Amino acid sequence: MTPDIDAPDLPLAVLFQTWPETIRVFRAYRTGCVGCPIAPFHTVLDTCAEYRLDVVAFRAALRAAVATDCLPPSAVTEGRPAGDRPSS
Repeated sequence: MTPDIDAPDLPLAVLFQTWPETIRVFRAYRTGCVGCPIAPFHTVLDTCAEYRLDVVAFRAALRAAVATDCLPPSAVTEGRPAGDRPSS
């Protein structure tokens, strides 16, 4: 089951793994979250508090990144698009 991108307790590590296109949003906002060892424990709310970001705008940027630039997580298996998987 795909996590809810707006869940307040969603760890950043899960966010990055599920929607890697969100990484560019964190970089655009100049956060140090990508690659941070605390990412498994911090959330978007923690990031916004730490960097004094507007939560609504930041979440909107994350959703926009996902909406414009990704395959649905269910379409990806082993890092390859569903149509590119070898048949079993």
